[in-house]
Amino acid sequence: MWRKLPLDVNRVRQGQVIKVGGVQSVGVPAFRLSKQEGLWLPSSSFSSAPRRLLKLVIHSNPRPCLINSLFTKSFTSETIMSDRKRKATSAPAGKQPSAKQQKLVPLKEEKKEEKAGGWLQEKLKQLRTEKKEIKLNKKRLRFVSDTEKIKQGSEGVLYWMSRDHRVQDNWALIRAQQLAVKENLPLHVCVCLVVPKSELSTLRHFSFMLKGLKEVAKECKALDIQFHLLHGSVGEVLPGFVSDRSLGAVVTDFSPLREPLQWLEDVKKRLPKDIPLIQVDAHNIVPCWVASPKLEYAARTIRGKITKLLPEFLTDFPLVEKHPYTATRTAKPVDWDKTLVSLQVDRTVGEPEWATPGTKGGIAMLESFIDVRLKLFDIKRNDPNAAALSHLSPWIRFGHLSAQRVALQVQHSGKKAGQSVSSFIEELVVRRELTDNFCFYNKKYDSVEGASEWAHKTLEAHAKDKRPYLYTRQQLEEAKTHDKLWNAAQYQMVSEGKMHGFLRMYWAKKILEWTSSPKEALSIALYLNDRYELDGQDPNGFVGCMWSICGIHDQGWAERPVFGKIRYMNYKGCTRKFDVAQFERKYCPKKL
Repeated sequence: MWRKLPLDVNRVRQGQVIKVGGVQSVGVPAFRLSKQEGLWLPSSSFSSAPRRLLKLVIHSNPRPCLINSLFTKSFTSETIMSDRKRKATSAPAGKQPSAKQQKLVPLKEEKKEEKAGGWLQEKLKQLRTEKKEIKLNKKRLRFVSDTEKIKQGSEGVLYWMSRDHRVQDNWALIRAQQLAVKENLPLHVCVCLVVPKSELSTLRHFSFMLKGLKEVAKECKALDIQFHLLHGSVGEVLPGFVSDRSLGAVVTDFSPLREPLQWLEDVKKRLPKDIPLIQVDAHNIVPCWVASPKLEYAARTIRGKITKLLPEFLTDFPLVEKHPYTATRTAKPVDWDKTLVSLQVDRTVGEPEWATPGTKGGIAMLESFIDVRLKLFDIKRNDPNAAALSHLSPWIRFGHLSAQRVALQVQHSGKKAGQSVSSFIEELVVRRELTDNFCFYNKKYDSVEGASEWAHKTLEAHAKDKRPYLYTRQQLEEAKTHDKLWNAAQYQMVSEGKMHGFLRMYWAKKILEWTSSPKEALSIALYLNDRYELDGQDPNGFVGCMWSICGIHDQGWAERPVFGKIRYMNYKGCTRKFDVAQFERKYCPKKL
């Protein structure tokens, strides 16, 4: 289909090149031009372009007039004229442009106003008011207990919220509400709060978590869902809570990590045998046990499996509605400020200013990504100086934001970002869900023993190679190395709670190069990552360190000292990727 643009062709002199929105043609014509008909363009060019005022510029040029096939694709930021007047391109010194600029008549149906801040939150509110028949795919859940029927005569259903700390877009809570409504019972949500005695228990993580839960509790109250904050280990406090409240079923979410899986086993053993325990994968788009029944070797081996299942699982969510059945025994109010103050955590690792906890904060960050950074993601995501990343990992890690909601919204609202959309979905879905697969099917996911056989052999063969530098854990933690880039990356992580993704690879590989053994390197990398990264203690972090140091999901490369066949990265390679000096100036380490 072709569409006519209002252009006076008689004003186009022979031998001139036409630029439409700054794109000059040099190849296959993507338009038709005649004095009788004017300028015609494929209608597909308009369907993918933002509805803004277009300009057509005619420049003098001795070559034939052609517009290349790029114009048939979606307009880039260079080809879209803003609503403001743009200055004419300056001519070379001593020359004056001989061509005139001519505006096209603006097409009313193509006009589009800029989005106001907060548009995504409003869009989701509106979306959730629309009554849609969206069903929960039963493949998302599995029965952990032997019994599957809810206990008769019970007084409620419980959602034990473990990994996914949000109300809407939460398949586990959706399932719990479905069960409660079917049995005409009240709905309860509980979180079991326990602080391990560990260097990894920091104010940075627990403050982010509790402030997100405060938002969850407020939303639950508005929906007449009882929210309970229980203090103590899950195995000790949850079974007694279920019995005390006469709850007839327990629904929980899914994590592939060692501790949450052990919690699940503890609850299963201590829960009354007539109470069903149901687990729902509310974190992955394709449930971990559905995507693959085995440990996958690399992204290429799981990509096709996940992609094939996306039409079945990448759907919108049913609404968690105001619950129709009120509990006779309501939840005890939580003093969130007092709770945070009372926690025995390391307060020297403070809260970063840039990250607002909770679902609302996550939605705001997603909105800014779609509006500002998504268009740069494909070409700039490996440049630590560019604002091109989503920065969503902390909210996804704590379950404040659903990765499925992120994927749906990026696909819907980010259509004009071109290749960046598919590049981002690859990382959000395939790469991220590959990490859950690795941790679920490999019990040694945080150990050198968990590496592939080829990697284990090559690391062992080079374990005693002479290291160019040797640093202690404290020296690394305080960013006291000879490498300014590494120090800057470490300081970014310590001060902001998030190191740029590209630098995480370089950072971990240098720890392998500068410590006495692969085992020590992995131990230090995981310690630093889990202590300072806001998205630490997560499958993504374990797999990131294991990829860098142990070569998981990778292949063997040219053999060299220390690394063996593990992929190598160096300082010079980084200088070819981005302006290293600029990053070093910005994050020059101060006293840590």
